Amino acid sequence: MINSLPTDPGRQAPETLITHLGNHPKQHNGIINMPVYHASTILFPDLASLRKIPAHKDEPGQLVYGRTGTPTSFALQDAISTLENGYQSYVTCSGLAAITTAILAFVDRGDHILVADSVYGPTRHFCDGPLARLGVQTTYYDPTIGTGIGNLITSNTRFIYTESPGSLTFEIQDLPAISTIAHQHNILVLMDNTWATPLYFQPFSHGVDVSIHAATKYIVGHADAMLGLIVANKQTNASIRDAVWMLGQCAGPDDIYLALRGLRTLATRLQCHQDNALVIAHWLQQQPAVLNVLHPGLPDHPGHILWQRDFTGSSGLFSFILKPGPERALAAMLDDMRLFGMGFSWGGYESLMIPTDPAANRTVRPWSEPGNLLRVHIGLEAVDDLITDLALGLERYLKYCPQ
Repeated sequence: MINSLPTDPGRQAPETLITHLGNHPKQHNGIINMPVYHASTILFPDLASLRKIPAHKDEPGQLVYGRTGTPTSFALQDAISTLENGYQSYVTCSGLAAITTAILAFVDRGDHILVADSVYGPTRHFCDGPLARLGVQTTYYDPTIGTGIGNLITSNTRFIYTESPGSLTFEIQDLPAISTIAHQHNILVLMDNTWATPLYFQPFSHGVDVSIHAATKYIVGHADAMLGLIVANKQTNASIRDAVWMLGQCAGPDDIYLALRGLRTLATRLQCHQDNALVIAHWLQQQPAVLNVLHPGLPDHPGHILWQRDFTGSSGLFSFILKPGPERALAAMLDDMRLFGMGFSWGGYESLMIPTDPAANRTVRPWSEPGNLLRVHIGLEAVDDLITDLALGLERYLKYCPQ
């Protein structure tokens, strides 16, 4: 590890860690922020130094070649490893790149994997497309299955891929139960931890073996960089390291710098996202146009008890279901929103809202809820202004709905 702070997150508060991890002013002429290193070629001072290159050329902190890391990328990797109490982290060019690289690290032709039915859509498309063509079989499971996951494990199952909360519909998985069953069968547990970030969920203390992040979202936090992260425990590190190397995964130093900068305010931003989202989620529950609100922080959410047990907070992303209405009702609502933009991302400072249909990506836990599902990301705007915008939008929606 290249940072000078304690590597045990329990020894210092997360707010303290994210303020200082990866900063090395004494090594950079007193400069507080890690400089941006643009590099491809790294020169060696002599033959003896060249001969010392490790076989994989990417041991933590080893300067060998731009693709395998520079001080800029090492700083971010080290910070995330420390925050999540993992063994080693690796930067990729996007969240999807992190997902696909982590999956490919552990499978071979003829293998079988288990994937939550509520998983992020592109993850499912990768499993059903390229992974299937490589001869890997995927079985999707009900995200609320808990210990029942054991009934789906076969002799060639290599890992269980989890995402909690589930994408779009926000089911909470019993990760300790799933991990216990998995490890009894000597298989791994991978998790997409983008929603909670290392601050609100600690995957390795709940039995997860590999944690994956779309750092594009909350870690960058400003909607201006694409980035992914894979965090490995000691057992899985060699496989992840090899996959990252062989697949040529890396990210540009400017995007990494933006992630390091975003990390400094992560705790403050997440607190605001959480507070605003909970206020709005409760408000939405009282609106006549809304049938249901899917937010694990709400007491009546089916996974609320598990969320309370395992998570230390909630972020700004959730969904709600409107009463049935025609397309023109959705257009009337969304086209004239002033503060909620329509865009396929989240985690930035701005509020977003898009209509979505989970039914197209479900095979085990069918989606048959009536009405229109909207996924919403609550940003850092004043909550009263957001509610005003939503109230006017819902009013427009109801004008075109059957009475």
